Amino acid sequence: MSTQKEQLAQWIDAHFDEEVRVLQQLLGVPTDTPPGNNAPHADMVADLVKGYGWNAEKHAVPEQVVRDYGMETITNLIVRRPYAAGGPTVALNAHGDVVPPGDNWTYPPYGGVVENGYIYGRAAAVSKCDFATYIFATRALEALGVPLKGGVELHFTYDEEFGGLLGPGWLLEQKLTKPDFVIAAGFSYNIVTAHNACLQLEITVHGKSGHGAMPETGHDALQAATHILNAIYGQLPELKKIKSNIPGIDSPTMLVGRIDGGTNTNVVPGKVVLKMDRRMIPEEDPVAVEAQVRELIEDSVKGLPGITLEIKRLLLSHALREQPGTEKLVASLQQNAQTWIGEKIPAQGTPLYADARLYGEQGIPAVLYGAGPRSVPESNAKKADERLLLEDLRKATKVVACTLLDFLGE
Repeated sequence: MSTQKEQLAQWIDAHFDEEVRVLQQLLGVPTDTPPGNNAPHADMVADLVKGYGWNAEKHAVPEQVVRDYGMETITNLIVRRPYAAGGPTVALNAHGDVVPPGDNWTYPPYGGVVENGYIYGRAAAVSKCDFATYIFATRALEALGVPLKGGVELHFTYDEEFGGLLGPGWLLEQKLTKPDFVIAAGFSYNIVTAHNACLQLEITVHGKSGHGAMPETGHDALQAATHILNAIYGQLPELKKIKSNIPGIDSPTMLVGRIDGGTNTNVVPGKVVLKMDRRMIPEEDPVAVEAQVRELIEDSVKGLPGITLEIKRLLLSHALREQPGTEKLVASLQQNAQTWIGEKIPAQGTPLYADARLYGEQGIPAVLYGAGPRSVPESNAKKADERLLLEDLRKATKVVACTLLDFLGE
């Protein structure tokens, strides 16, 4: 291990209490999505990094675009740290939007309480923790005082929970950034190099309301919806037969996550809305899968009197696949993890989907790596008492800082 990397680690250790305080500050401003009023958090982060002498560019998505999308405000941030010419630009991306906390917390969800070596709070593990990881890794790199080439960009975005199109997708579409490499929020004990695609559809079943005492006077939309449910869940055994060749990814999945409909107990339901989710392994063609799912749904109610359908696509996110250059990120992260975690961490796929795919779609090598445990359940991510082991934050910050030095050091 080089003396410079030892110095990076020493700086992070010396500033770790400050890093924890910053994470507590990040957790203290709610960004529940929905409703998705996330600009106040971005303003706080911009003020925070201003204290380090950094300028955070604020890229607000137009209000009407955001509201049509189903959220209230989105301000994405880019913090550019350019060094000498001749090196790559490495972007570090974490998202600040989170699912609402829900019930059954034993710690305040925005309190950032530290107890027994853990910090508790919504987004402690996914992914406000990596705002702190990436800020302090970059600060450590710059505090080293050695010549650097290329640059770091911090991308703090606020649309992962709705699909990322108005987060990193917006920054890329508006040509506000085009980094050479990307490290996006992840966990400390594995590097994600590929992930599933996701199709989400809203299926509205239209029938005709009728009196419950005379159901024959209506056309029961819920009864028709059961045909759709049976068709969807009847496909699961076939999906299980499809296998990915990528370690960490198994088979496609499909489920209906929400059902709304009817007007009262004694009324034939005239309208029912289903929201479904179909995860696709990277080997599948999203266009073909969507066509197949639509055909499956339409065929299931064909011939039912008085029933019509509307099928609306809510999301079509593509898979993350390895790009040329991904192997350089993996090699550096693994080498530095060996030093600071003490083991060779795997590079593999995940059945989740994330914002990293949006960079990959532009041909940019992207991986997921950051602060967190070996598995999602250990962190209580998206559940009550979400938590992060602070030692994982410390280790991940060291790994990322040393990886930045590998790419940007002269």
